[in-house]
Amino acid sequence: MNHLNQILDKLLKCMGIRTPNAYVKFFIDLNMGNNVTFLSFLNNEKMVLKHKMQNKEIKKEPILEGLKILEELSEQVYQVGEKAVLEKYGDLEN
Repeated sequence: MNHLNQILDKLLKCMGIRTPNAYVKFFIDLNMGNNVTFLSFLNNEKMVLKHKMQNKEIKKEPILEGLKILEELSEQVYQVGEKAVLEKYGDLEN
């Protein structure tokens, strides 16, 4: 997961992830196959963003926005399943 965290750091610094579609696209583009579930990915991303909140030099608003999106995606996964969420957001443009 450390490699995944490095990728996320770069992505957040460059463009930021601001939509559910972008998180799903990012997950799909990582092409981790069956090694990492989408829910595990979401939980890891939440952990990374919460860790980033401790940095006093980073703007908090984009991080809070990302956490909100991750929570919403997690809720949807619990309600309808990973496959349905990936299909819902994976076929749409950002």
